[in-house]
Parts: sequence; C-alpha cells; structure tokens
Amino acid sequence: MINPEGRMENNDNKDFDREKVTEELYRRFSKRGLWRLRTRRFIRGVTWVFVVQLLAGAKRLLDFLLSLFLLLILWPILLLSYFIPGTTLKRTPRVGRWCVTFNEFSFETSGGFAGRILAGLRLKRLPVLINILKGDISFIGPRTVSPGDLSPREKAARKRYNVRPGLISLWWIRRRANIDYTSEAEVDGEYVETQSVWGDFGIALRAIPSILYGEGVATAPDLITILGTPINNVTMSETIETIIKWLNEDSRSQICFVNADCANIAYRNKAYLEVLRTARFSLADGIGLKLAGKLLAREVKQNVNGTDLFPLLCEALSGTGKGLFLLGARPEVPESVRDWIKKNYPGVIVSGCHHGYFSPEEEPEVISQIARSGADLLLTAFGAPRQDTWINDHLRETGVKVAMGVGGLFDFYSGKTARAPQWMREMGMEWLYRFTQEPGRLWKRYFVGNGVFLYRVMLEKFRPAHFQPSEQKEED
Repeated sequence: MINPEGRMENNDNKDFDREKVTEELYRRFSKRGLWRLRTRRFIRGVTWVFVVQLLAGAKRLLDFLLSLFLLLILWPILLLSYFIPGTTLKRTPRVGRWCVTFNEFSFETSGGFAGRILAGLRLKRLPVLINILKGDISFIGPRTVSPGDLSPREKAARKRYNVRPGLISLWWIRRRANIDYTSEAEVDGEYVETQSVWGDFGIALRAIPSILYGEGVATAPDLITILGTPINNVTMSETIETIIKWLNEDSRSQICFVNADCANIAYRNKAYLEVLRTARFSLADGIGLKLAGKLLAREVKQNVNGTDLFPLLCEALSGTGKGLFLLGARPEVPESVRDWIKKNYPGVIVSGCHHGYFSPEEEPEVISQIARSGADLLLTAFGAPRQDTWINDHLRETGVKVAMGVGGLFDFYSGKTARAPQWMREMGMEWLYRFTQEPGRLWKRYFVGNGVFLYRVMLEKFRPAHFQPSEQKEED
C-alpha cells in the first residue's frame, strides 16, 4: 500500500524508502557493485595470505638470526669436535616441510674418550644448527622423523608437514611431563593449528623445566614401589581399558590415585598404607611421583590422574549401558557434574549422585541408595585417605564392580574450581596453580609436604631397607 507521501507501508505499519532500497540493490548487484564486492574480497584474501606469510617469515627470520648467532659463537667447538679422531659428520635422512627429504647433520663417534666427551656435553647434535640456518629445521616444530615413520598418507599426520620440523616439539614436552595421553600426530596437528611466534616462545620456556624431568618412557616395570607404597605402573589408555574390562567381570575392584601427599600420609598411617597395598590398582598421580621414580630409577610411565582420566573414561563408558554413581563433595556439586556429563557425554548413564556431607547415622541409607541404583562404577570424592578407606570398608555393600577415590575431581567438572591451564600442566606446575586458589589450605601440603616427600625419597634411595613393609615406621 502506497501512502500520499509516496512511501510503501507493510502490514506491520513500518515503512521504507523505495528509492533507497532500489539504490542499495543497484549498488550491490550492478556490474560496478559486483566488481567492488569482488575487489574487496580479493583484497581481504591477499591481506590474509600476506599476514600468514609475514608471520611465517618472522619465524624463519628469527630461526636464521639465532642459528647464525649460535654458530658464530660456537664455531670453535664445532670445528674442534669435527677434528677429534674417530669423529665423522653424520647425515641422517629426514622428512621436512611439504614432505621434502633432507639430511640432518650430527656427529658420529667411534667411542672412546672423545666420544664420551661429546656425548656428555651433548654436542653430538651441534651441527643441526646448520640445518636451521639452511631452513630445513626450525627451533620449534613437530619432531623430526625419518622417511616412513609418519606417512602423510595417514590423515592425522598430514598437518605436521605444513610446517618445518623442530628441535623442540610440543609432543616432546608432554612426553617428559608424562601427560602424552593422545597420539603424536594429534599433538602435531594441535601445534600447526595454533602456532604463532609467541606460542613458540612459550614452548621454548616450557622446555626448560622439562629437561629436568627426563625422557618419557614407553616401557618400564608394571609394578614399582615408592616409599613402600605399591604403584601399578600403567598408562592412561591401559587404565581405561582395564576399568572397562573389570566392569564386565563379576569381581569387585578398588582403584586408588597416589600423589606425593598420599605417599606422605601412607608413610605414617599403616591402615591407609594397607588399603593402598590391597587395592587392585594404585596409580601414579602428579609430577612428584614422576620425579621420585626418576630419582629411584623406577620410571613412571604416565601421570594417570583422575582429572585427566575422567573425560576419557566417560567417552569409553558412552553407549556401554554401565551406570555411574557420583558420591562426595558439597551439596549440589555432584548434580552439577551429572549435568556436565549429560551435556558432553549423553551416552553415559548416571545412575545417581549424593553429596559427601552425610552423618554416620545417614551412612547406611547412602550405601543403600548406591546399591539400589544398580551402578557399576562408583566415584568417591571425600579426599585422601578417607575416600579410599571408605571404599575399602563398604565396597561390597555398595554393589558396584569398580570404585575409585577421585579427590577434588567433582569441583573441577562442576565449575566450582578452575583447572590449571595446559601450559602450566606441561611444566609440571599444576600444584602451584592449585596453591594460588586455596593458599590457606594447601600451603602446608605443597611447601612443607613436598619437601618432606623428596627427603623421604632420598632416604629410600640410600636406605632402601627402611621402606620394606616389615620396617614401615609410625610418625607423630
């Protein structure tokens, strides 16, 4: 409908100017308008490519300048090492950016005193600076691999070949921190998608403490002891597989997580130590156990902590029909965890939940509730040692097949407590982040307890008989 002023009205009594609409349509869809639109899109595309190349160029420039600087400083050592009798320049085929093969330089020795010096001073890889100068390798990037190790035909491995390999990789850091839960190809893909100059700088900083942790280990004894406490030395994936297996058995199993604080408690609490010894699984949790294993020459395979295990366990439980019961933490917290599970893993059955603030008089009803729920797996969040001794005392009454104490896990997944950022976990500094959240409660555990734990580890190293089961000491 056209009003007397020449404007068209719609059914909602809102008007618009026909001339302006016509002008806008002409501007957008005329030849001139389409040309302008295409030009703007072209400029934006070129600008984006330019920015990406500029960032890549900045990284390459930094690699070039730093490698040149190091070569200018270290050339006497490089030259001297080359002329050591029995030393040759080794060329190892590697796959670089865009799957181009190149030779990585290093020193190879025939052994003897000179070879031991080169190995001890870690100078065998010094010639790799030449590769960085040439542009074959970067300081930061995916691990260098030999032809055939990670084929680009594998979808997960393709992304890594979009960038230059590096001396230091994100995978290398996570392996040393024992948090390498996913595959190397997935970690490489994560790096490629998020890489930046500042990101590389952060990886370089995180590599410094990683040097102290030693190499990640793929093979080690399946059972080790630390301060007399038995540790089932398994990986995260092995733990998940074992839990699913036990859920399909008729037996009842208890799983405990052991960190430095738990080991300290077990040292002076015989009842708790006995619970850890009789549990079907006691798992190494935290960087403290990693360092202890290194000092005692009993390498820990992986940091199998409940917080990282939980989402992987939910994924494995999804669609299996196995019920999960959440017990512990403050009122309403288990319900929030249940909501998180339903949102992120709708295929997981949450059979029930109950907070941990119940009285001794209410305990029989809580146990009965768990039994009536028909749950197969029980997660108990009371804190150590109470959660583990409670499971040990009531496992059969609850009717579940597997039960584990999970400490503060519910607080993390309910949103009550923030988890440490990934970069802090890679540095083994998650404990410091936790301390900043609750300094009044955690200062003694971390700044006194960790020192006591390391002292006891050194005591075990030099007086191992002191930690035999028959000689476990009681402390005030």
